[in-house]
Amino acid sequence: MLKVDHAAIIGGGFSGTLLAINLLRHGALRVTMVERHADRLGRGLAYGAAQAGHILNVRAANMSALPDQPRHFADWLASARLGQEGSFATRRGYGAYLCAMLDEVRALARDRLTVLADEAVDLQTLDDGVRIALRSGTIVTSDVAALAPGNLPPHDLPAFAGLGGPAYINDPWAADIAQDLKADDRILLLGTGLTAVDCALSLDGAGFRGPIIALSRRGLAPHSHGPATACPPGGDRPQGPLSALVRALRTRSKDVGWRNAVDALRPFTQDMWRAASAEERRRFLRHLRPYWDVHRHRIAPQVADRLAAMQAEERLRIYAAKVTKADPDGRGLTVHLRRRGEGRTEQLSVARVINCTGPLGDLRGARDPLLKRLTERGDIRPDPLSIGIDVDRQCHAIARNGSAQQRLFVVGPMTRGAHWEIVAVPDIRRQVWALAREITGAHWVEAEGL
Repeated sequence: MLKVDHAAIIGGGFSGTLLAINLLRHGALRVTMVERHADRLGRGLAYGAAQAGHILNVRAANMSALPDQPRHFADWLASARLGQEGSFATRRGYGAYLCAMLDEVRALARDRLTVLADEAVDLQTLDDGVRIALRSGTIVTSDVAALAPGNLPPHDLPAFAGLGGPAYINDPWAADIAQDLKADDRILLLGTGLTAVDCALSLDGAGFRGPIIALSRRGLAPHSHGPATACPPGGDRPQGPLSALVRALRTRSKDVGWRNAVDALRPFTQDMWRAASAEERRRFLRHLRPYWDVHRHRIAPQVADRLAAMQAEERLRIYAAKVTKADPDGRGLTVHLRRRGEGRTEQLSVARVINCTGPLGDLRGARDPLLKRLTERGDIRPDPLSIGIDVDRQCHAIARNGSAQQRLFVVGPMTRGAHWEIVAVPDIRRQVWALAREITGAHWVEAEGL
């Protein structure tokens, strides 16, 4: 077991911040955080770029950042008079909660926590530690390092490769998507999932009243949460192939409702994913993932009501279609698309196209200089499904040669290839809590901590 006196964390979003907090809670080591976007420290992209109308997708009762203190967020929310445990809080409010936690731990840890507003451009693992080069020229040395890259910007669909703004916005979180729009403009959202929901709400909140079209291959949109209800325990972990799981889920849904049936799988999904063969995982991603996503990652009722009102007013339409081509057309684009089940292609003139396909998973397409350099050198590699960074169960990065990097860890959504369910707060909080206890040795002897 490595002796760790100093840990470095690359990325100060939700995953990186929570790892730092837990390392300081459970041990007496020093922690250095490197975050290039100082204004997103503690918040990350999900909570740092959120607008006032963006609501959490999970009730406050299950949004504690600390798995050993399940009421932590609900109590904070109540003390701030922003809601209670059954509320769907705002994402901005959750960002404020994370920053308050970081400030509290920083005050207690004092010189054990260093935060650098800088960008890591290279990282080398050595026999006796880790050497991190920052863009400013600073060199940080530590005993171990953890990559917490969060979600990477989306990739371009082939039809939009090489196109730029303002007619095409590749990353909706890096631009003002409503800027300079006219009242009669038409907007096209590529994707119908959670990112598209956020963009539709952002456009509506900015006062845009023109038509919005959201399209995806199947035209599936996230379902809404229902009333909070108690559900009988789901029993043991489901066994058998994917087809048997689908049948069992449908049968269970008849007894307790589909929401409770899906939620009952939460304790088992990571183990089920690990136990599945590579071919079963590929089949799930190819055939079932879109249906799983819209049932599993649900939206708050008030968000569903806003979307329904926009649809009723015909300001929001959802298409099941595929884009085949896009051509510049004045200040906008002419998009050629083929509806699902139809052979003919139709043209759609739009003032702006916004890429809402969701975060990039394939490491080979990453533009981040550190991830590119580590990949090129073979210190990290894509997972077998190319949906993230390859790691083992303990979050050690896997090198190109298949060896586990004992001094380099990866946390957060980019570990989805190994864990699958690792994009939501309840899953990430457990991951970083367990890793912090392993690094500090608290899983052997409980440390007094802070």
